Amino acid sequence: MIWPTWLPWQRRPRGIPEDLWALVLSRHIFLADRPESERTKLRQLVVEFLATKEFCGAQGLVISDEMAVTIAAQAVLPVLNLGLSWYDDFVGIVVHPDEVLARRSWADDTGVVHEYQEALAGEALDGGPITLSWRDVAAASDSADQGYNVVIHEFVHKLDQRDGIVDGCPPLPSRAEREVWAQTLAECFEAFSEAVIIADRFGGPATWLDPYAATDAGEFFATSAEAYFVNRTRFAQEFPQLLSLYDRFFRPG
Repeated sequence: MIWPTWLPWQRRPRGIPEDLWALVLSRHIFLADRPESERTKLRQLVVEFLATKEFCGAQGLVISDEMAVTIAAQAVLPVLNLGLSWYDDFVGIVVHPDEVLARRSWADDTGVVHEYQEALAGEALDGGPITLSWRDVAAASDSADQGYNVVIHEFVHKLDQRDGIVDGCPPLPSRAEREVWAQTLAECFEAFSEAVIIADRFGGPATWLDPYAATDAGEFFATSAEAYFVNRTRFAQEFPQLLSLYDRFFRPG
């Protein structure tokens, strides 16, 4: 079956067919390897997620059931223990066949405005929709070894945006927790950024995590979090401090 553009799940029969769910799990080992209790909870939240979000296929792309469930299953991972209310500030998910060319501009010191295009695999607009490249989404299983996952990356940005400040720190219940988070993330971000510089300028070893994470604290959070969810073993080796920090946030209680 296929969805026409912007047809919400609540207009369709409830639940995910067993064969479809099994197919999605089989193609994403980082989902299938989770304990049965987590997979059961994940499936329930995916159904709820699909009941409240709307998918739009751009450039003629038709969203199939498999595509929608594939995206939803990965999107739900960051809030599996936090709840879907973290995603209540948006409805739309726009899926392009491939990367998107976004118009950008910046003003130099003399006030001259420069315009250019940036190729994006995804984008999360504050208070707005999420944009994804289906080519990158479809490659999630193969790219997990490198800790790459565009869906999780963009949805983690949504967590960061909840307090209106994109600084790599999601809303936390206490000042003490925020201070610990900020200090730990800053230390890891600084060390990673130095490693990227050494690799880029002095021929040092390439970083496992995408160098894009060195852009700023917000991108470091989103990029490291996607790696945390899809390749926990390697992530634990690379970022033991972040593993403990993220476990306390994403796995409370």
